[in-house]
Amino acid sequence: MNISASAGEGSPDRAGYRRSAGSPRGEARRRELLDRVTEDLAANGIVDFSLRRAARAAGTTHKVLLYHFDGADDLLVQATVQLRRRRIGKALAAATEDGARRSLGEWVRAIWPILLSDDEAAVLDQAIGLAMYDSGRYAALGREASQQYLPTLLAVCPEHWSGQRKLEVAEMVLATLRGFLVDARTSGDTAGVAAGFEALVRALEREEAAGE
Repeated sequence: MNISASAGEGSPDRAGYRRSAGSPRGEARRRELLDRVTEDLAANGIVDFSLRRAARAAGTTHKVLLYHFDGADDLLVQATVQLRRRRIGKALAAATEDGARRSLGEWVRAIWPILLSDDEAAVLDQAIGLAMYDSGRYAALGREASQQYLPTLLAVCPEHWSGQRKLEVAEMVLATLRGFLVDARTSGDTAGVAAGFEALVRALEREEAAGE
């Protein structure tokens, strides 16, 4: 895995973002560049991602990217966040397309095909793998994943549940689905993953029924 580094990457003060966010024009330019890099990431994955590759994809120079972002690591995290936001949007659209009120188990069943087979799934799985491989440098890739998925999972839990119960179930669903996705990518055991997924749905149905 070769993710090129640049001076100042990972800086907590996000200086590059502050520079470009100083004006509407600067922010628009930053978003335009990020959109182009995100498309490249979706098409070509994380392996061999670098500032130079990102610059080619964005049709600019690495110096311009360093004006708007804090280096390759920062750009990788932001592009991954944008990809995951698109994935969540697709999943929500699939789960709500008929307007019906779904139980938590039904909701998870509705989004599962999107999580398993959408075009960006492999890239986002690579991001989690990179966070596990080098947590010191890429912990944000895993942390951002939880921060993005949890609000949606909390929102679809039964309204009458306590905040603590919602959090416990949402964390369980997130961790279990993530495990299934890794297993599906690495083992090829589709039957085993399918069986485990059905067990998860039954567990969620029991959990929801127990609170009624």
